[in-house]
Amino acid sequence: MISIKRKFMAGQYKLTDKLSYVIANDYRLLQIMSRFGISLGFGEKTITDVCRQCGVNADTFLTVINYVKDGAENRPQRVEHVSVASLLDYLKRTHAFFLSFLFPNIRFHLLNAIDCSVQNEIAFLVLKFFDEYVEEVRKHMEYEETTVYAYVQKLMDGEFVSIENSQLLSRHHEAIESKLKELKKLFMQYYPQTEINEKLNAVIISIYQAEEDLSIHCLVEDNIFVPAVRRLEHQAKTRQVRTEEESDAMLVSNEEQLSEREKEIVVCVAKGLSNKEIADTLCLSVNTVTTHRRNIARKLQIHSAAGLTIYAIVNKLVTLSEVNI
Repeated sequence: MISIKRKFMAGQYKLTDKLSYVIANDYRLLQIMSRFGISLGFGEKTITDVCRQCGVNADTFLTVINYVKDGAENRPQRVEHVSVASLLDYLKRTHAFFLSFLFPNIRFHLLNAIDCSVQNEIAFLVLKFFDEYVEEVRKHMEYEETTVYAYVQKLMDGEFVSIENSQLLSRHHEAIESKLKELKKLFMQYYPQTEINEKLNAVIISIYQAEEDLSIHCLVEDNIFVPAVRRLEHQAKTRQVRTEEESDAMLVSNEEQLSEREKEIVVCVAKGLSNKEIADTLCLSVNTVTTHRRNIARKLQIHSAAGLTIYAIVNKLVTLSEVNI
């Protein structure tokens, strides 16, 4: 019998796969599942069924777990069927996991594992380094929440903003990841241990796991979220251009509509009347007639009497027999 792991190694997960099999094949997907708001107890249901039950976009969930399964390589993914709203919710939950659970949990176990007595200055420096690192991550994630994610929400609401804040998503990712590497180095190369410290080793292992988890999170942002946002931006730009074109067409259409008085003046011009004759015929001043003719020329983009005559004939304002040729 082919094992579950060998079965899934052959290709990507599908919407018809049972979620229990998927999780059993890769424990890391358990965290991804929870960050999409999917809880345990799904029995033998498929990915589609579980996502529908939990109100999660199944294609987005599938895209993320397949990306992680394939090694989360640093390259943009196909996002035609990705829901930005579902992905945004996933990323926000991931931030909450790091800031409200993972880092406080590591710090708690770190305090229990290191010697914080006055004699051990290295312990205080290590703890200080960890706290500074967490604060840096917090600032970065708060920036994403208040600036980038807010911008994306405006896009989803149909509002187009010219500044593409999605370009700033990955600007601090490398610095964040390098800090964890330094923290591990401090422990393994410089922290003095007189005996085997299983608690400290467990903390270091949890830091390794946090590093992998954070790296995957950053890659999902850069290679799934950003392309999906760019696609959303393109759609917003297309809508904006279409709206502007429709507005321009409506403006042109409105400009081409002459008032009844302007039509009367066009008829008089077509009949060969001078401005003074038009003024006398319509009981207007010559200045008023001149103003109307300027407006007519602006609306129609026709400046000659001959051109206005043709316009009058084509639009059935006069008959050919009425025209003074």
